[in-house]
Amino acid sequence: MSDRPLDADDITSLLHEVADELADTPGRRIVVVGGALLALHGLRDATRDVDSTTLVDADLRDAVARVAARHGLAPRWLNDHANPYLPATFDEADCEVLIDQPGLTVLGAPLDQVFLMKLFASRAADVDDLEVLWERCSYETPEAAADAFQLAYPHIEVDEHLADHIRRLI
Repeated sequence: MSDRPLDADDITSLLHEVADELADTPGRRIVVVGGALLALHGLRDATRDVDSTTLVDADLRDAVARVAARHGLAPRWLNDHANPYLPATFDEADCEVLIDQPGLTVLGAPLDQVFLMKLFASRAADVDDLEVLWERCSYETPEAAADAFQLAYPHIEVDEHLADHIRRLI
């Protein structure tokens, strides 16, 4: 199976196909985050997968696999790998509707929340995304972002140097 990059048009088209696959079982919702959301906002050229904070059930997983087979993609090109990074402050009501079809509603997480998720993950690949996201976030200072991080991840020990770390990243 291919692990080809997916641009915004690819992502949109594939998600519409998944929605069509689920037309007989309406009512599913996913929340897109990560590189896919950045691509959909024109903040990144492409991504290798579509990360959702929403757990992928068997019917959705099967629909994704069928679409993957038609396009030579990895069977989990749409996945729920972002779920463990979901901030405690996340509210689905703050999401934007990206696709609204009977089989699937696709929401985009607020960019402030995506910034916090990428900061929490802190993988090497997230550094460029953090810099790009900063320009679109509502945080006025690195200190405000650090405070938001502490609220979003209350189980993480307070890091008195987090604001300085954010300042270096952006």
